[in-house]
Amino acid sequence: MTQNLIATIVALLLSFNTATKNVDQYEQRSPDAIIATREFSLENRYRAPSVNEVFKKNILLNIAYMRGSVEKKSDINWNNIEQPFHYEFILKPNETFAYHDDVLQEYSDSVVKTTESHFGPREGFVSDGYLFGDGVCHLASLINWVAQDAALQVKVTKNHNFAAIPDVPQKYGVSIYTNEGVKGSGSRNNLYITNNKEHDVRFHFEYDANQELKVYVTEAV
Repeated sequence: MTQNLIATIVALLLSFNTATKNVDQYEQRSPDAIIATREFSLENRYRAPSVNEVFKKNILLNIAYMRGSVEKKSDINWNNIEQPFHYEFILKPNETFAYHDDVLQEYSDSVVKTTESHFGPREGFVSDGYLFGDGVCHLASLINWVAQDAALQVKVTKNHNFAAIPDVPQKYGVSIYTNEGVKGSGSRNNLYITNNKEHDVRFHFEYDANQELKVYVTEAV
């Protein structure tokens, strides 16, 4: 009887230790913490509805290239591109996101992610009659804003103070430009974000049925 009681107690103690280890493992796998978030409506990019539609399409197409759901112009299906989505990418410590791939020499070894596009007609970006790719500066400015809120290392090579961007304070405006045929043409019209933290950070992009675009940053806890 005594031996059976001792065996039962030992079994209970082992079970408790195993449960404690499982709890510790669960805590280590807990979700990342949100450290910054910003959003704006794609229905408020420009006062003229027809021009606003151009801005909206270019922003969503830009993200589609970044997501990899579009890799070339023939892949474009506007109905699919305009559906709600969630997309994310990771920056490890000392890694850099650049808005496009024409980068300054100082970032040539650290850039691991761009939006994978160049904003011209060859890639299917649209124009309101003035400029192909209108709207991508709005997306870049939103990303800049949330990155600065997250206290990441940010370099803006040219601001957007020549025109207001609705729902984004002027100091966060970013001017984006690149010409595939002229190397170096866009390196100073770019946005560079480097993870200066000790842990991975994750950029999230959410587009919902109300046409609100949210960008937020999380960090491993």
